Amino acid sequence: MSELTATIDGNIEQIDEGTTGATWYSSNRRVIAMNVNGAPTDLTAEIPNGAEVSAITLDSQEGLQILRHSTTHVLAQAVQDVFPDVNLGIGPFITDGFYYDFGNIDAVTPEMLRDLEKRMKRIIKEGQTFRRRVVTEDEARAELADQPYKLELVTTKGSGAEGASVEVGHGELTIYDNVRRDGSVAWKDLCRGPHLPSTKLIGNGFALTKSSAAYWKGDQNNDHLQRIYGTAWASKDDLVAYQERIKEAQRRDHRRLGQELDLFSFPEEVGPGLVLFHPKGGVLRHVIEEYVTQRHLEAGFDFVHTPEITKSGVFHTSGHLPYYADTMFPPMMVDEERAEDGHVTREGQEYYLKAMNCPMHNLIFRSRGRSYRELPLRFFEMGHDYRYEKSGVVHGLTRMRGFTQDDSHTYCTPEQARDEITMLLNFFLSILREFGLTDFYLELSTRSDDVSKKDKFIGSDEDWDAATRILEEACASTGLDLVPDPGGAAFYGPKVSVQVKDAIGRTWQMSTVQYDFNQPERFGLEYTAPDGTHQRPVMIHCAKLGSVERFIGVLTEHYAGAFPAWLAPVQVKLVPVADAFDEYVDQVAAKLRARHVRVEVDHSDDRFGKKIRNASKEKVPFVLIAGGEDEEAGAVSFRYRDGSQDNGIPVDEAVERIVHHIETHNNEDKA
Repeated sequence: MSELTATIDGNIEQIDEGTTGATWYSSNRRVIAMNVNGAPTDLTAEIPNGAEVSAITLDSQEGLQILRHSTTHVLAQAVQDVFPDVNLGIGPFITDGFYYDFGNIDAVTPEMLRDLEKRMKRIIKEGQTFRRRVVTEDEARAELADQPYKLELVTTKGSGAEGASVEVGHGELTIYDNVRRDGSVAWKDLCRGPHLPSTKLIGNGFALTKSSAAYWKGDQNNDHLQRIYGTAWASKDDLVAYQERIKEAQRRDHRRLGQELDLFSFPEEVGPGLVLFHPKGGVLRHVIEEYVTQRHLEAGFDFVHTPEITKSGVFHTSGHLPYYADTMFPPMMVDEERAEDGHVTREGQEYYLKAMNCPMHNLIFRSRGRSYRELPLRFFEMGHDYRYEKSGVVHGLTRMRGFTQDDSHTYCTPEQARDEITMLLNFFLSILREFGLTDFYLELSTRSDDVSKKDKFIGSDEDWDAATRILEEACASTGLDLVPDPGGAAFYGPKVSVQVKDAIGRTWQMSTVQYDFNQPERFGLEYTAPDGTHQRPVMIHCAKLGSVERFIGVLTEHYAGAFPAWLAPVQVKLVPVADAFDEYVDQVAAKLRARHVRVEVDHSDDRFGKKIRNASKEKVPFVLIAGGEDEEAGAVSFRYRDGSQDNGIPVDEAVERIVHHIETHNNEDKA
């Protein structure tokens, strides 16, 4: 038997021809698949000569994705046991879990989910193996003749179907058989793989979580489907930990807290994805916007403002039409004029709600001649934008149709771009830290390497390579981890996003910075260079919070509604022990208000104990209590959100402590 050479887990190894991943890693049960020249591959595959091979373990990110997709096959097998005539859709892994879409089945009930889990456990216990087969299109059509959705995927190679990449790609077609120990095939599905060596590796670290309605390819005009969600982890302990995180996330849900704390609401009468801020939410929003605006002005940005509706032509110039049309609200035809006989005397024009601010900022830049001496030129706007998100994906403040973007656009020379992007990264990281968000990593979104998707991106390869390199270098200067996101770029250029972890470890995309070499060309933007020639500026898009509304949603969940004092809608609540001390607490409140502290006084008829409980439910940072001893001493007693107290503090000292705590943007609780 001849010997081959391969680099395995960083070491050059001599292996026998025909050696598979299963053979090589047979002594390491943690390995469930392998990367072969960068492609995730089943352990049953032979290791080719000269290959770069690395192990994929069950508890790694890639391993969890394989685990979750393998679990979808077990779920689909269980569903087909119950509904033999089911039409199988798509079953991809998603963040922390998976789903599978089914047609021609009954509405999924909680009882059905419990029954399916039991069936899945029996399949898992059987120890079925996942066996890969390469098939031709004709063979696939023959085997899947009773599965209309699978047949469509075979024909279209998955085009237009979210999650279809787990089933078909641009290479060979493959079917995976679930094989029993006796060699019989229990079930099969069209799939790219890879999969676990055995269903036993799923173990008891999985659970079905919920069901929902869905549509084939996400289009409401297509067949109605049932979607079943689940989660899967490397161990039962990991599953339990995840379930506890979900419970905590539900406790922190900003939609619930927004109602309980009287911050905001989402009336059906207004429409999905649109929010009403109540007085307390309005204060919170104002404080955030005021701080961010002031930081921009201090950093040398020029404040601008643009309308929320404009003619369609500007979006054709920018390239958003047609590239971004699906995410914009439909156009309005206005300005048409007709004679009495109905004859059109003036043609109407299409207007669009503004989905982004950059085209308007380009027009401001172009409004007069610009010199290199003005660059970098930074425009900043709290722009009100509207995007036509599908009603099914709208989610409170974190996925909206109407939102406010703290948007800036920098116009600079190509030589200035690297330093400008580095400045912007450090600028918005400092803003996020001020709000108490400190755990970050960066994500670099680039153009897709998939040739078939290149038409979604405009610009030359040279421009994209140069822009990507500049972003990489700027990111490196921060010292933060940089994670690649191939295919995630905007159509006009690559971007960097800040991924922020909240108090319970969830990741949120926040700030973004995007390098744009296309819009300056499209709008004919120019500046006069030192030699008198006219040159194109580089355009850099940047949002620091992402959107104000989404940021409020994230902050609400991060702090579980207990905002730091400088952000809290009500910073101090004064509670008299009895009615006799009403006048005294009013005097204390007046001193605080004179120092611009947001104060409420509880003059209700409730008993003292209930007043304290109400203040606790409202999550007010500082509750000041005053009774007979306090009045005699000219003092107040602090009660903090953790239930502890600090008694007999002189009023002037209490005021100074509170004001200092607020003015220093202290994100801790105690003054």
